Amino acid sequence: MSDLELTVNGHSYDVRGARVGISLAQVLREELGMTGTKIACNEGHCGACTVQIDGVPTLSCITLAHAVEGEVTTIEGLREHPLVDAFVQADAVQCGFCTPGQVVSAAALVAANPTPTVDEIRHHMAGNICRCGTYPRIEEAILHWRD
Repeated sequence: MSDLELTVNGHSYDVRGARVGISLAQVLREELGMTGTKIACNEGHCGACTVQIDGVPTLSCITLAHAVEGEVTTIEGLREHPLVDAFVQADAVQCGFCTPGQVVSAAALVAANPTPTVDEIRHHMAGNICRCGTYPRIEEAILHWRD
């Protein structure tokens, strides 16, 4: 057990007695109460746990919390991002389980490239799986996020 300092969504957090080897996803959910980050496969295959570290999409289920350097952004930190409304307007949420990871990944994409092509969207979002198959709607949300 050791103490852990994290900056998440612009706020500094001290996690006392965190288990060495605990994942960032577990710390976010269990210690900080940020349950928007989902844990599905717990192996880094599905993208449901995606957060950003210094703007880079990162699979938090396979990222050791003690190794995190930089600012973590979760779906809670993106509540006011226009992509959230774009996903709703495009009906890209279906069951909603993958949506937080999808939005976090999409936000990193549009921060780097505000007007991505469909091919760029498909390439960037390839690590985020949607079991409901709403990929065309997700693409639509990203294409029209500023409308």
